[in-house]
Amino acid sequence: MNPTNPLSTSGLAADPTALNALRYGAGKGNEKAALKEAAKQFESLFMRELIKSMREATQKSGLMDGEGSDLGTDLLDQQFSVQLSGLPGGLSEAIERQLGKQMQNNAADNAGALPVGGEASTVGRASAGPRQAGFVEQHSQAAAAVARESGIPASYMIGQAGHETGWGRSEIRHADGTPSHNLFGIKATGGWKGKVAEITTTEYINGEPRKVTAKFRAYDSYADSFRDYASLIGNSPRYDKVMDQIGSVQGFATGLQKAGYATDPQYAAKLSRAINTTLSLQRAQG
Repeated sequence: MNPTNPLSTSGLAADPTALNALRYGAGKGNEKAALKEAAKQFESLFMRELIKSMREATQKSGLMDGEGSDLGTDLLDQQFSVQLSGLPGGLSEAIERQLGKQMQNNAADNAGALPVGGEASTVGRASAGPRQAGFVEQHSQAAAAVARESGIPASYMIGQAGHETGWGRSEIRHADGTPSHNLFGIKATGGWKGKVAEITTTEYINGEPRKVTAKFRAYDSYADSFRDYASLIGNSPRYDKVMDQIGSVQGFATGLQKAGYATDPQYAAKLSRAINTTLSLQRAQG
C-alpha cells in the first residue's frame, strides 16, 4: 500500500485500515476517488468469501495440511481477491453506481454531500439488521475494555456472543427468566464455583443434533462474561493454537472448532459470518 496515498488499496482485502483510509479520503474532499475505492474494497471482500467457499467445497485433506498451509492459503485467497477486484465491467462498477445514487439521495435530503464512509456504513447496517446493530452497540464498550486486556479483538468476541445468543434473542436465562449474562455458552464444568443456569440445549452427538440438559455459568454482568471468556481462551492450553490465529477471522473460528469449543460441525463457518457482520457494523458505528 502506498503510504502517501490514503485511497490506495493495493494491500490485502478486508483490511480495516484501508476502509478507514477511504473514510479519511472522503472527508478530505476526494469523494469520487473514495467512492471508487470503496466499491473496489466491497468487491474484494465478496471475492475473498467466494474464493474461500469454492476452495472449501473442493479441497481434500492431505499430508501437507496444517495450520501453516491454512494461513498460506488464506493469504493467497486475499491476494487473489484484490487482483480480481476493480476490473472493467466487474461488480465494483455496479457497487459504485449504487453507492453514488444513495449519496445523491442523501445529499438532496440533507443539502450536503455525505462522506463515502458514512454511506457505506449505512449500507452495512441495513444489510445486517437493527437487532445485530443494537447488539454490537450494546456490548462494544465492555468488549473493547476486555480486548485491551486480553489481546482478543472486540469484534471477535462480540461476533461470537452474537452467534451464541442469536444476537440477544436466545440468551441463557435462569428458571425465573432473569438473564444469566452468559454470552458465550460456557458450561459450568471444571470446578466452576460461581452461579449456574440450567437449561435445555442442542448438542451434536456423532453429527446428529440432540436435546440435552446442561448447566451453564452465570454472571453478575455482561462485562464479567466477556472477562471470563477471554480468560478461558487466553489461559487454557486447550486454546493455545486459537490465540495464534488472532490475525485471521477464519483461522480464529476454525481454531475454536478444532479445539472443541462447540459440537456443531458448521460452527467455524457460522462464527466467521457473525464476526464479519460485527466488523461491518463496527465500521458503520465508528
